[in-house]
Amino acid sequence: MFFLDHAWLVPLIPAVSFVVILFFGKRFPQKGSEVGTVAVGASFLLACGTLVQWIKRVQDADHAHGVGAAIGALGRSVGRLGAEGTAAQVAPVVHHLTWFQNAGVRLTVGVQIDGLASIVMFVVTLVSLLVHVYSMEYMRGDRRYTHFYAALSLFTASMLLLVVADNTLQLLVGWELVGLCSFMLIGHWWEEKPNSDAALKAFLTTRTGDIGLLIGVVMTYWLVDRATGGHGSFNILAVNQAASSSKVGHTLVMWTALALLLAIIGKSGQFPLHTWLPDAMAGPTPVSALIHAATMVVAGVYMGARLYPVFWHGLSIGTPGHGGLNAMALIGGITVIIGAALAFVQDDIKKVLAYSTISQLGYMVMALGVGAWTAAVFHLFTHAFFKADLFLGAGSVSHSGSHHSFDMKKDMGGLKKYMPKTYATFVIGSLALAGIFPLAGFWSKDEILVNAGHNGYQAFVVVGLVGAFMTAAYMTRCVYLTFHGEYRGSVEHELAEVHEAEVFAEGDELIEHHLAEEQDSFVPGFGPHAAAAHGDDGHGHGPHESNGFITMPLFVLSFFAVFAGFINAPGVEKFEKWFQPRVAFVDVSTAKFSVILATISVLIALAGIGVGYAYYWLGAGPQRLTDRNPLARSLKHFLVMKYYLDVLYTDIIVGSLKGAIADGVYWVNQHVIDNVLNYAGRGAIGVGRFTYEYIDQRGVDGLVNGLANVTGEAGGEVRRVQTGRLQFYALILVLAVGLFALALWIFT
Repeated sequence: MFFLDHAWLVPLIPAVSFVVILFFGKRFPQKGSEVGTVAVGASFLLACGTLVQWIKRVQDADHAHGVGAAIGALGRSVGRLGAEGTAAQVAPVVHHLTWFQNAGVRLTVGVQIDGLASIVMFVVTLVSLLVHVYSMEYMRGDRRYTHFYAALSLFTASMLLLVVADNTLQLLVGWELVGLCSFMLIGHWWEEKPNSDAALKAFLTTRTGDIGLLIGVVMTYWLVDRATGGHGSFNILAVNQAASSSKVGHTLVMWTALALLLAIIGKSGQFPLHTWLPDAMAGPTPVSALIHAATMVVAGVYMGARLYPVFWHGLSIGTPGHGGLNAMALIGGITVIIGAALAFVQDDIKKVLAYSTISQLGYMVMALGVGAWTAAVFHLFTHAFFKADLFLGAGSVSHSGSHHSFDMKKDMGGLKKYMPKTYATFVIGSLALAGIFPLAGFWSKDEILVNAGHNGYQAFVVVGLVGAFMTAAYMTRCVYLTFHGEYRGSVEHELAEVHEAEVFAEGDELIEHHLAEEQDSFVPGFGPHAAAAHGDDGHGHGPHESNGFITMPLFVLSFFAVFAGFINAPGVEKFEKWFQPRVAFVDVSTAKFSVILATISVLIALAGIGVGYAYYWLGAGPQRLTDRNPLARSLKHFLVMKYYLDVLYTDIIVGSLKGAIADGVYWVNQHVIDNVLNYAGRGAIGVGRFTYEYIDQRGVDGLVNGLANVTGEAGGEVRRVQTGRLQFYALILVLAVGLFALALWIFT
């Protein structure tokens, strides 16, 4: 099959696009944005073809094997997995080349395409394509517009490289590249110190988790080595098989799982390393939608799903009667609650969504921890659409409704009547996030809850329900502050910012950089001229609806936020059948849909919306309680301070170490490095003097002068022989011949 066999083109095309934009982007009419958009569009079409052919491959295998034969062969009847008879073995499509070989160890680079890879490729390329289109308007006139699109292409290629990797070493390369791109894009406007600080914080915090990944990747090699009797490998299929092998001790698998879990905690913003993600909102909003909502932050969840047998056995997730606790489930459950709680005290709309993302990532990690593999990946799938929809909706509000501000309390409110399209899509995304029937978030969140209860993790059902209530409540607050009430923005402020020039100081010289003129639109109905047709210019004289470049991606994402969940609705239930691995995997049982639990979860979510509506719309409840009650005020302050984790990390840990390390480094510099250099310098001077006096003057010069003197004296003695008298020369010749003859007679 062409698409399955050529899936390596999916990451290659945006990688080539990165090079083209980087070197030639500014020569294109749209400054390279058209190159990146066309490239990711081509990757999206290839990803769609790969997805379709994988589904056909699964269906053909099931048809050939026979449902009845599959059930009979395995004797399984638990949940949908057994009921639908998914016993047909569908091997992934693997292509690889030898990277290098040393001492009998062969390292490869290649692609492994299966259901998990194909569905995540679809998500990454679709969201990336929509973000590329969105950014044509949102980033229009940016001083590093071309650089931005080059970085987007590199990120897309890196994420896809991670997704298709057939070995943990290649996965590590993709993992680090997406971290690098995140650093570049968070700090896109690096001239402002908070932006550069946020980029560094994200980079260094995720590097903490990456220590676990480095250790875990090395340990995966030894897992295979133990299982095969000395033939170690980084191959993912081999690693998963080794994790299930009786030849490998549980201790090794457990420590491998814990090391990899640390990587998930860092990359996917789990407690206690979640603190970098809200600060990452300093980057452009399209970056927040692509990297910090739909793709990079789920890389940890993806890695957990890809190497699930390691976690399953290492953390004893599926042990009968194990019941309700392991490190992965615990971390995910804590993150669900702490992320949702922090969303209540944010005034920045992007930070509300950032903490929401942390909470939803907690759902995914918790799902993996309670044995709900399909539910975790399904929630990854649906969450990408409605969370990207929300982030891009927030960007639309900032771009056209609140003069580039994200402060809901100061600069928003009442935008519903000005931005009806953005409002409608934002509400759809919010309802899907809250898990309201029948939107996509309802199906995936319910899948997590029902499987947690089915697998004996009842405590995490409660965690999930509490999280659902909190999610609905804080998103109701977010919608109210942004779109309802009175408009709190300043039109005069917006008009002043339209023509604002940015002035940077370089030494004693001031260089004035005016924003670039807006590029002409090249799609009818899009761009600033489209807004002018409705009575607004490209900037607007007050809040107005965004143009087609921004609203079109919102419509597409809203469509998926509504309908994507039906792929696994009761009676359909194709997600597990098509995308759950069947080779080198574990026996994961999947629960049937529970009408009772689903009803309870929806009612709880509606209760959250109701509480939010009563408090904000109707003014009911204890208004301004924190002004009157010390306990409430202390609790709010605790949340505003983000559980004092930033204080712990920055001020206490880093601050205490930073001073001690700086003092220690200074002492080493003054007393060790400087002394070494000083003594080396003094020694060099002594060596130079010795060399000059004894080697150069007395040695080399003495030898040369001595040879000259000897030569002169020898020449003087020889000169006496050179008399110029022929008789004297004849006498010497006769004597020489005589002596020669005498010697010849004596010795012969």
